[in-house]
Amino acid sequence: MKTKPIVFQMLPSIVILTYLFQCSKAAPPSPFTSNPTGPIDDTQCHIEQLEEANDSQLYSILHDLKYTAFFKSFAVDLDATCPITWDKQDTEKKEISTEYTSSTSTPNGGMSTFDPFAMEPPEDDDGHCQGGLEDWEEAEPACHVDFEEPETTFTPPQPQNQDEFDCDGGSMADEMDEDATPLCELTEEEKEEMTKYEESKTPLKDLFSSALNALNKKLGWESIEEKDTFVWEHTTDPVVLSTEEEDCDDETVEGRLPDSFWLDMCAHIQEGDGLKMVDLSLNPERNTGYNGAHIWRAIYEENCIDLNGEQSQPMCYEERVMYRLLSGLHASTTLSIAKNYFPPSKKKGRDTWTSNALYFQEKFGDSPEYIRNLHFSYVVLLRALKKAYPILSKYEIQTGNVVEDEKATVLLKRLLDSSILKSCSQVFSAFDESLMFRVPTNDLDMELKSKSKFPADQQVVTLQQNFKEVFHNISSILDCVQCQQCKLHGKMAMLGYGTALKILFMTNEEVITRSLSRNEIVAFINTIAKMSEALKDVRDLTNLYWSENTASSSMIPSATEVETLAVENTVDAAIAAIATLANGGNITTAREAELVHLVLQGDEGILALAKYYGSDLNKFLLFSQDVGADMEPDAIVVGTGLAGLAASLRILDRGGRVVIIEKEHLLGGNSNKASSGINAYNYNNTFDDSLETFIADTTKSAGSGAQPELIATLASNSGDAVAWLKDRVGVDLSLVAQLGGHSHRRTHRPQNGMVGAEVIYGMQKEVKKYEKSGQVKIILDTKVRSLLTDENSRVNGVKVEYLHGHDGEPTELHAANVILATGGFASDRSNGSYLDQYRPELMKMPATAGAFSTGDGIGLAVAVGAGTIDMDKVQIHPTGWVDPKDPTNQNKILAAELMRGVGGVLINSQGQRFCNELGTRAYVTDKMLSHDSSYAENLVWDKSKEVPTFSLVLSSSAAASGKKHVDHYIHKGLLTRIEGIQALANWMGQDVETLRVTFKKYISDAVAGVDEWGKSSFQGKPSEDLDNEVFYAGTVTPVLHYCMGGITIDKEGNVLDANKNPIPGLHAAGEVTGGVHGNNRLGGNSLLECTVYGSIVGKKIPIKERLSSRPMSSISQSGKDKNKPLQEISWETLQQHSSPEDCWVAIHDVVYDLTDFAPEHPAGAESIHELCGDDGTGAFASIHNKGMLDDFEEDKVGTFS
Repeated sequence: MKTKPIVFQMLPSIVILTYLFQCSKAAPPSPFTSNPTGPIDDTQCHIEQLEEANDSQLYSILHDLKYTAFFKSFAVDLDATCPITWDKQDTEKKEISTEYTSSTSTPNGGMSTFDPFAMEPPEDDDGHCQGGLEDWEEAEPACHVDFEEPETTFTPPQPQNQDEFDCDGGSMADEMDEDATPLCELTEEEKEEMTKYEESKTPLKDLFSSALNALNKKLGWESIEEKDTFVWEHTTDPVVLSTEEEDCDDETVEGRLPDSFWLDMCAHIQEGDGLKMVDLSLNPERNTGYNGAHIWRAIYEENCIDLNGEQSQPMCYEERVMYRLLSGLHASTTLSIAKNYFPPSKKKGRDTWTSNALYFQEKFGDSPEYIRNLHFSYVVLLRALKKAYPILSKYEIQTGNVVEDEKATVLLKRLLDSSILKSCSQVFSAFDESLMFRVPTNDLDMELKSKSKFPADQQVVTLQQNFKEVFHNISSILDCVQCQQCKLHGKMAMLGYGTALKILFMTNEEVITRSLSRNEIVAFINTIAKMSEALKDVRDLTNLYWSENTASSSMIPSATEVETLAVENTVDAAIAAIATLANGGNITTAREAELVHLVLQGDEGILALAKYYGSDLNKFLLFSQDVGADMEPDAIVVGTGLAGLAASLRILDRGGRVVIIEKEHLLGGNSNKASSGINAYNYNNTFDDSLETFIADTTKSAGSGAQPELIATLASNSGDAVAWLKDRVGVDLSLVAQLGGHSHRRTHRPQNGMVGAEVIYGMQKEVKKYEKSGQVKIILDTKVRSLLTDENSRVNGVKVEYLHGHDGEPTELHAANVILATGGFASDRSNGSYLDQYRPELMKMPATAGAFSTGDGIGLAVAVGAGTIDMDKVQIHPTGWVDPKDPTNQNKILAAELMRGVGGVLINSQGQRFCNELGTRAYVTDKMLSHDSSYAENLVWDKSKEVPTFSLVLSSSAAASGKKHVDHYIHKGLLTRIEGIQALANWMGQDVETLRVTFKKYISDAVAGVDEWGKSSFQGKPSEDLDNEVFYAGTVTPVLHYCMGGITIDKEGNVLDANKNPIPGLHAAGEVTGGVHGNNRLGGNSLLECTVYGSIVGKKIPIKERLSSRPMSSISQSGKDKNKPLQEISWETLQQHSSPEDCWVAIHDVVYDLTDFAPEHPAGAESIHELCGDDGTGAFASIHNKGMLDDFEEDKVGTFS
């Protein structure tokens, strides 16, 4: 049986890898460009060696070589048909869980926040593109590709001044003038030379000597679940670190396929009827403004992880190689865009394409890992070049132009000169392709591969087959790019990669020689040149950035200024650097004293920094932040829901240091979705509530599993918890409601906003304020693999796996205390999961928890001896919305308890009520599931049965009380406004008279004050005029919602072992813990538990005495003029800013530029991007308070007229 291809997770596609960074704005630039140094992972050489080789010889040779007639002539088919099947249904948006993670952007999977694949059909991406991001009225149409045959003679531009050889015709406006010089067109003289060329004896047939296969596979999604596995909104481009544990190889070569297997490596770089010759020198890679987001999504949809198709394993060696090659190409393309960003413009006084150093800084300033992948890719290509030496050294170059052919031959031989290969041997031999496709021998890979149904040698065969099919799939999708220039460079680079891989994987020189076509050799050399040029571009753009920002960066001296300091050794250099930084106000006096003390004590770290970065104070200051005895944090917090953020903020407010680790790309966890509110007994007795009553209600809901001490701690701290969220965090919790299971009104929520979104927004804003002082470090896209302990079994750190980036950073982080706040396990339906172990009958029931809710923290704690409690207590919430657009989706949006609290009634398929809607969750769920006779008899759900659905109906008065929620659910298409009982009956498919009897009985019970199920509160009862009443109705079903079970803790949040003894150094708060809620949790108690126990833990963590320090000073940037009057923005103008790269949104009659904010939006960027160029007031108001806009003063663009 043919296995599913390993289309590796996080493969940056070549297509948009080309234009990926144009699709979303990154955070504001760091004042430092982090140029990486040191070893190149997965190779045997250093970055310094590679750059020295490139600077000394390789760049100049490759630069001249690519401009010769032979190597600038590339045959490409830009008219091939897109292989993706575009279904109309793919354009429909649907709601999924509100947490953001990127399963296909991380090796370990997860669900995304919003529907990432509401893909427009291809006609929406009609290939129109612009020559940059400004001056649209006169920018060059950069997407155009010149198809004229290349001239027979051409003098290459000198590397020192490439710009003067860019095409310099008129503007786009000029092109409409018949007398104007056309852009990037050949002159008549050149066309005449082309004619001569065509008539020459050029062996053009050589260009078509490789018979490539036609596309034979349709690409698309196999299921809705597959479609929902990735969202492209974040801007990270992860690097997977090399570790011994992950190598998929050993010393054997069993299962190796013959050379003939690799012959068709490049077969899916289509060459069809549209094949044309392109002069690459006339079509340089540069900014086009093209948006390939839908192609990016399609490529990620091809991803599969291992031999079993599982998405829960780390990358092995083969996956890492493929990923890093594509990521390196991604980086090189982004550098080309930055280097050629702004088109010629009369208005701006630009005669040629110019660079955008700020764009470069934004993309790479804080991300040296992107550049590391570039270095890796260059090393792999150079290894292939060395292996191809016997072939290329004998290759006969023929174009019909003797002078050009001789020039190209001389340059190629110079590139292959043995002295160069010898002098740069560390570079040309740094990558070892023989390590790929081997039988696993290390423990991790043997465990990963042990589940495979194939024997070891067959696994090697399957790896090779999957590797090639991955390459084919990605190559095929290139034909979906509708910007011709983008497609040209994507195809050329992928062909260059395919050629290199073919050379590396084949062993017979004769077979390789026969298999290489002219076009492949051209692409191969040009791709190597592309990497070479990209390394130079990094330095050029860095220098340009600093030259353009010298005024604002004067606080920090340049490298040349520092070099004038009189230093005789590393101690002098270190003291000089520290003094210069202190005098410039870049470090505090205390930090200066600390660093000087370290130097005088001979600290190896600070002296090494002085030795290698003494002449670059930018890097010295950046890297010195991690030097010093006081830099170890007081606590490591794992998880960024409300519990983790509360613990962190409590520590930070006390002057402590915290490292926060989150496996997703966004903060907030399930807390971000909470909608009902947060409980606190009303100590001012406004609603006749009391602490004793709150404890009694919570104890009643907990049943036999009640833990009195934990419940008393929860309830007694509830008032302070809500007051803290109001006063310290600034959350509006002024409304108080009564939820099911509560005797009184005690659930606090915002007047205009969803409580979870409001609380998380406020919490993360307050926590992030401490980033500027260096007190907190937030590490996203990082999974904790295990807890570290010392010889006395005290927990003293964590071992992590970086899912995105962080190249070169330590995988073991230490702190005296670790706080687990990782949430529950309700979404883990894998075999052997906690859900499978303790509640197997619920494995097929839908859930509201985010896909990241996989019980990670419980596993971490159990591994060091922690006990667990109530693991079988999984709460089934009675009301999860069934989305009419996607009713079978296993991820449901919660229908908040508030919907029943304000007067919503539940009606079954017979048109009748069946319970007290204000009862506990367990009670209402039991009444719902009891509609199944088997459950009613045995009280155990049969997982083979379909979970029943019901109608949740609100009257107009009930809807008015819950307006914020109602508007939100209507916006999502989950709740429908219906006028009159007849229309309601039609919507439900019920007899109208049956419904009329049901509602009249409910109204009469409300008047009496009690019904047959004991309901005694009847808020929002319907009008007696049922024919004219306005109803709001939606379909709901029971859903997995919360795990009461988890790690055993005491009332101070200490994690207890199996004998109820605290485990030193380990603490926990939130859903990861067990015992607080007993058998069943009251609505509104989850956010309370997170706040109370997170605060308790955060307030007790010891804070070290340390010298205060602050991180490097940010370079002052010229901000927006706050006093500048706002312009009036028309609807037509607003609509012009409708892309993720340029996103204006009107909210409450003011237009905001939310381009930069979107990637930081707690619920994901997609919800912002959906509103670009539109009035988003309704969507905003359904979630947030208007007061939240106060934080966006600097983003105001104008008033909406």
